[in-house]
Amino acid sequence: MLARAGREGPDGAVRGAAQLVSGRLALQDGPVADARETLLLAAELLDTADPRRALDARLAAVEASWAAGDAAACVEALDLGSLRPGPDRLLTAYRTGMSAVMRGCPGTGRPPLREVMAAAGSAGVPDGPETLLRAGSAALVVGDLTAAARANSRALAVARARGPYSLVAQALERLAYGELRAGRHARARAHAEDGLRTALGAGQDNLAAHHHAILALVASVEGSPEAVAEHADAAERVAAAHGLAQAATLAQWARARADLARGRLPEAAARLGPLVGSGPRRGHFAVRMLAVPCFVEAAARTGQTEAARSAVAAFARWSAQGTDPQSGAQLARCRALLSGPEEREALFADALARHDEAAGDFERGRTQLLYGAWLRRRRRPGEARGRLRDALVSFERGGALGWAAQARAELRATGDAGPGEPAGPLTLLTPQQLRIARCVAEGATNREVALRLSVSTRTVDHHLRNVFAALGIRSRLELSRLVDRAEKTTADP
Repeated sequence: MLARAGREGPDGAVRGAAQLVSGRLALQDGPVADARETLLLAAELLDTADPRRALDARLAAVEASWAAGDAAACVEALDLGSLRPGPDRLLTAYRTGMSAVMRGCPGTGRPPLREVMAAAGSAGVPDGPETLLRAGSAALVVGDLTAAARANSRALAVARARGPYSLVAQALERLAYGELRAGRHARARAHAEDGLRTALGAGQDNLAAHHHAILALVASVEGSPEAVAEHADAAERVAAAHGLAQAATLAQWARARADLARGRLPEAAARLGPLVGSGPRRGHFAVRMLAVPCFVEAAARTGQTEAARSAVAAFARWSAQGTDPQSGAQLARCRALLSGPEEREALFADALARHDEAAGDFERGRTQLLYGAWLRRRRRPGEARGRLRDALVSFERGGALGWAAQARAELRATGDAGPGEPAGPLTLLTPQQLRIARCVAEGATNREVALRLSVSTRTVDHHLRNVFAALGIRSRLELSRLVDRAEKTTADP
């Protein structure tokens, strides 16, 4: 029906409307480069007959260009057509601000984007989910994660209450991404799991890929390499077919962060090097700077100092723009890893002071872990223990089990096993096996464990068999009793 209307419609408005619907459908489940061209054609056909819908088509083309990781195409779509004042004041501000940011002028783009953020939910301003999602996007670009969460939460509530339902999964994706940026990984997982179910139910495979990528990143923090691989594979399958540069970049970043958590530094550096550098395999323009601290850690610790220094120089220029509240502390940490012994301690201290100004247990824990490990190697075990215990508390509070294992290993090397160490036979288990064992001991079914840990039921079955074999038990009841005894021993040695 759409194809026929697009060819045989009586006027440009009908043909343009058909192309607009086709482009939006392709944006949800199809190659995003094709969606972009369809949407730009729709805008061209609608320009005279229906200027407002022509603008909707151009903004949808911006979404397609963003998903493809093409900043120049974003600017082109934003700048096409007139920028009329009056009723479209906020749309004009949004387009002006986003265009300036995409052109590399964040100082110019920030004031109009803040105008869009401030107006969201105000009297006299449309309270539709599209308006609120634009405010949320503006806040994410500016780096105001609190405002982003507020606008995107409101967009989700309105889309669920009044529609269109097709925007629910998109609102959840924006919410999950913002929580990820803020270091609130459990919240990010909750939104992404909900969004994944919603997107799959609505046939929105492209959004499902983005949710899979976010879940892969969360799993890379929570210490589940199997979940990382499962979600990254799912994201990359769709990303490769449909040209989703953002989802592909997030998935590779997740794999690399999982490598870091397991101490596989060369593998992490190899994955991230192309993403944060220049060339055809360069990562998504809005994501690649976020991955630089992981690359610098892997590269600096494997002797790739020149590549690390180059990445830090680019990261410093980006951090100066103030678009990410964590970047100042991360920059100081990166510089510490590349400095000599005389400067390193002061840079680590500076990083920790900056962490105090921004929320985020996980990033602070990573800085404490690297600082403590360096102090231990400098034969200062007493000072190292304090840093490593702080890191362990941060990781445990945030559910970062893989990173907590690193902190415990460093503590053991200082002569202090640290709190929370698995006791007795549980020390035979891997971090993922331990998580599954504890869930099962609480009475969860394999399906419930799979949902809780964002893995497949088959993965849980596989690990549970290995748990039984490692512990020499045959039933879930035996497992529950063993875990209970071990946890009591840990709590009251």
